[in-house]
Amino acid sequence: MEHNIPELVAQLTLEEKAGLCSGADFWHTKTVERLGIPTLMVSDGPHGLRTQDPEQDDPNHSRKAVCFPAGCSVAASFDPDLARREGAAIGREARAFGVGVVLGPAVNIKRSPLCGRNFEYYSEDPVLAGELATGYINGVQSQGVGTSIKHFAANSQEYRRMSASSDMTERTLREIYLPAFETAVKKSQPWTVMCSYNRVNDVFASESRMLLTDILRTEWNFKGFVMSDWGAVADRVKGVAAGLDLEMPGSGGVNDAKIVAAVKAGTLSEAALDKAVIRILNIVFRAADEAAAPAPELDLKGDHTIAAELAKECAVLLQNRGVLPLKKGSKVVYIGGFAKTPRYQGGGSSHINTIRVDSALEMAESHGRRVSYVEGFPADLDQREEEEFLRAVSAAAEADAAVIFAGLPESFESEGFDRSHMRLPESQNNLIARVAAVQKNTVVVLHTGSPVECPWANDVNAVLCMYLGGEGVGAAADALLWGDADPCGRLPETWPLRLEDTPCYLDFPGDGVTADYREGVYVGYRWYDARKMPVRWPFGHGLSYTGYVYRGAALDADTLTPGGTVTARVTVKNSGAMRGAEVVQLYVADATGAPVPGGRVPQALRRFAKIDLQPGEEREVVFTLTPQDISRYSPELHAWCAAPGRYEIRIGHSSRDIRAVLALQYADAKI
Repeated sequence: MEHNIPELVAQLTLEEKAGLCSGADFWHTKTVERLGIPTLMVSDGPHGLRTQDPEQDDPNHSRKAVCFPAGCSVAASFDPDLARREGAAIGREARAFGVGVVLGPAVNIKRSPLCGRNFEYYSEDPVLAGELATGYINGVQSQGVGTSIKHFAANSQEYRRMSASSDMTERTLREIYLPAFETAVKKSQPWTVMCSYNRVNDVFASESRMLLTDILRTEWNFKGFVMSDWGAVADRVKGVAAGLDLEMPGSGGVNDAKIVAAVKAGTLSEAALDKAVIRILNIVFRAADEAAAPAPELDLKGDHTIAAELAKECAVLLQNRGVLPLKKGSKVVYIGGFAKTPRYQGGGSSHINTIRVDSALEMAESHGRRVSYVEGFPADLDQREEEEFLRAVSAAAEADAAVIFAGLPESFESEGFDRSHMRLPESQNNLIARVAAVQKNTVVVLHTGSPVECPWANDVNAVLCMYLGGEGVGAAADALLWGDADPCGRLPETWPLRLEDTPCYLDFPGDGVTADYREGVYVGYRWYDARKMPVRWPFGHGLSYTGYVYRGAALDADTLTPGGTVTARVTVKNSGAMRGAEVVQLYVADATGAPVPGGRVPQALRRFAKIDLQPGEEREVVFTLTPQDISRYSPELHAWCAAPGRYEIRIGHSSRDIRAVLALQYADAKI
């Protein structure tokens, strides 16, 4: 339906314009009935809907919905198409619930493993995060529902998130903390962008014209509206001038009155307010038009099946010395409260009121596995009882294999606070060590939203990371443990040996006023590679029950010129006896030797592709590179540039398992 929005805006009073720029309540925008302006309903995401039950007054009392794999799990899939499938399923549920915009995805960079909200974020790498966000947004919006990519920008901690300033160089901001947003905006045009609570270089994100207008709209050509995170407005008038369109959830009219007063006083132009209203109404009417079409039938049981299927693709086999997959008919003991009550989602605004949750124990029993169960330790506490420990150790000694289901209780990681350490509960570490001492076939299954220290890693046979796999995590774990599916996830973040090794160990989370990003561009694997530091498991790592052979890697030209492209090719073969999916990763290394202020990172991910292969099948993977892919950001030029000379194109299975290195010359200093 055609809507003459500028004409509508011309008919609005100043007070109505200001009112449309703030929420009517926790989840809705305001209406103007006399002009037929409808409301827009938003709902928390990003891995499922937390939609307020219309029969309840409490905004946190949500309807039943399906909990899909969290961002940490989706990232491990290295599969934008999987993110798209998850987004489409969430979009269908949103349409059935009458939701116009889903608040997600969350794409902030995992600067430290301690960030309490890492379970919701994708990766330490901006290329991976941006491509997955693009897939998710395209999936949701394919169903006629908008998204709100968040939290823009540089929000990588929970401590004093309402006010702390993320202080960093221009290069760090451009190379690490903005690209995921840029990729998603340019490739998928989310309907909205949500600004973060924090300050960036001492300016609140909600008041930063540089972020909200100069970069987001002018450089990236963003077409939707910008909304605040809930309560993220400091100075509402400054926000409107900077490009913050919608305040959520609203201030009961207080900030609306400030906007009106500022326009009347001449300190805020009415033209700036009109722009905000136009951007909001464009999306409000778009959502209303989409909602006019028949809504899909709500199929929570079907979506539960989808959630379980996706979880199988997201798990990462970190270590396997031969015990996995478990042999059918073998006598196995499951130990740990997570076997019966898995942790499958994070806490806070993304907490879903699920329809059901599969447990690994329940699924094993339903498939007739020879499995017994000893709790050993509870799922929700760091608690140890010696009698229960002795039962677990005894059962492990008598079994063919012991599978310990471990992880972080929700009290250890959630929105609202950061972790103080990287350890599992001591009761879990203790029992894992004792079981491994009596059972050589010990498997640890981890349910965690971010890396943990694994002091027992060398003593156990296998480690399977389920991350937070959604309500189907138990079905996925069962299929992977017993060989009904092949693990094909890869680590979207480095797992260090210890917290003290992490790039920002000395600076995270700061003093509450300033978070100093002194590590600069050396985030994640860039840091560990630069220091040639051993890690527990590297970025991109993940094992399989089959094998992959790389051959024939080549470039179609040995020189790249400004404005030109070069194509990299490699053939990958499944050399095993089981269907699998390999993630081919391409990294670029600057070998020019040219001086780089702020330092040269050893290599950076630039492309990746997940390919499904049957036993014996081979497929050629093709990547096209441009000068942007070999460039760094120059704060002196305020532009991207590349030095002339030699670069290396590295193709491999992980950041530390490179299978081919190809030399490339760049012929000009600027792109």
